[in-house]
Amino acid sequence: MCTGLQCVCVCVGMVLSVIVVCLLTVFYEVLKVWRVWLGSNSKLAQSQSPYAAPPSIPSDSISALESSPSESSLTPMQTPPPTPNIRHSWLLHCIQTVLHMLQVSLGYMLMLCVMSYNTWIFLGVIVGSGLGYFLSFPLLGKI
Repeated sequence: MCTGLQCVCVCVGMVLSVIVVCLLTVFYEVLKVWRVWLGSNSKLAQSQSPYAAPPSIPSDSISALESSPSESSLTPMQTPPPTPNIRHSWLLHCIQTVLHMLQVSLGYMLMLCVMSYNTWIFLGVIVGSGLGYFLSFPLLGKI
């Protein structure tokens, strides 16, 4: 049997544990949205590249004159300079990798919390997941 002060300390410890687990689960859901947002931004930046490939011309619209070799077609073509945002894409990829590692680690930590078979911790994960989804996924629609 515990004394009154010990029972209060155990209850406060359990409440704090549930709150921390709940906040970690909310952070997990926010990380998921953040990774999707970064991925959509990187695809958007790549599609707006100034060196995008020109639209293809159908073969039936090329006349015989255009298809014959000429002096201009025999000169070497200048290749466009490499895209200036290679460093940006690598940085973005590194950030996404770190976020993925953090998300996987946090997911396993939350799984271990649930595997403690404590009902309150389990409910903290469930409530945190619902709260995180409720708060973060409307932001995904505004991206």
